[in-house]
Amino acid sequence: MAKKGNRVQVILECTEHKQSGKAGTSRYITTKNRKNTTERLELKKFNPILKKVTVHKEIK
Repeated sequence: MAKKGNRVQVILECTEHKQSGKAGTSRYITTKNRKNTTERLELKKFNPILKKVTVHKEIK
């Protein structure tokens, strides 16, 4: 059976990585409650390629 509810999976992608010019991407998968959080998520996560904590934004 399919899951019921408002939680959906979202992908977070690093914003600083594209500007750095290095190869690869830093992405994380998480869930959010669509009813409580209607805007896009923006979290600080560790980027293993840049080796520092950066802002990751939700992509579609």
